[in-house]
Amino acid sequence: MNKEPGLSAVCFGEVLWDIFPTHKKIGGAPLNVALRMNSLGASSTIISKIGNDENGKDIVNYIEDHNMSSDAIQVDSDYMTGVVHVMINEKGNASYDIHYPSSWDKIVVNKAAEKQTSEADVFVFGSLICRDEISRATLFSLLNKAKYKVLDANLRAPYYTTEVLIELMFKADFIKLNDEELYEISQKLDSPYNSFEQNIKFIAEKTNTKQICVTKGAFGAVLYYNDKFYYNSGYFIKVVDTVGAGDSFLATLIVRLLRGKSPQKALNYACAVGALVAGNEGANPDISGKEIKKFMMV
Repeated sequence: MNKEPGLSAVCFGEVLWDIFPTHKKIGGAPLNVALRMNSLGASSTIISKIGNDENGKDIVNYIEDHNMSSDAIQVDSDYMTGVVHVMINEKGNASYDIHYPSSWDKIVVNKAAEKQTSEADVFVFGSLICRDEISRATLFSLLNKAKYKVLDANLRAPYYTTEVLIELMFKADFIKLNDEELYEISQKLDSPYNSFEQNIKFIAEKTNTKQICVTKGAFGAVLYYNDKFYYNSGYFIKVVDTVGAGDSFLATLIVRLLRGKSPQKALNYACAVGALVAGNEGANPDISGKEIKKFMMV
């Protein structure tokens, strides 16, 4: 697909292997987001670190096979490429056992990363990368260079602290949460409210963030965008697994918004893409624009 001129993205954080009971797949939320953005025509780069091992080499080959540069992937001889053991329940929902420490915990600042970040239209990051002080320090350094900053909270106990999470939210221009994260963060910030919308507005005001999206699994998402609410109630699909569905949703939503699509249309399209990913195996299935439009019309 031809890249849309003037739209470029940098995603920062973990690249790894999702190990399922019967197979393994390449993943990591930032990589999933970058791959989906790239498939939508946005020129995307992933800043991360792999080990000097076969798993790492296979990730580099995978990235290059998907028409993305691997130049910003650092190599570490002291730590192995990351792995996550994924358990899928009877409803297709995933839980994760994330190995620590991994090579992606040790991403360092360099001039190339600073240049890529400062030149990109959007910088996407998550909270999981902050579990280690080395990658955390690199993230905060790059956030000072970024233009438009998108936080995918992606809370994975026990790998986050309230203090760091709040600091990340203050630095973000756009925050994506799921419904459980919304209530957890609202409680941590001492919200007096119980309703969904009131807590979204509370977090927006508390963190001075004008744009917040909260996903609701099979029931779609709510987008709070420049003081207005937009809703999508979801799309029916037979769930295979939910791994990567939220990542593709976020990638699609941000690309559509940055291309000037209306918030409602961007949200609808992103929900459709997220549903289609959940209806396929693994985090990064190939989905065509034609397939998305047909799915939305049915």
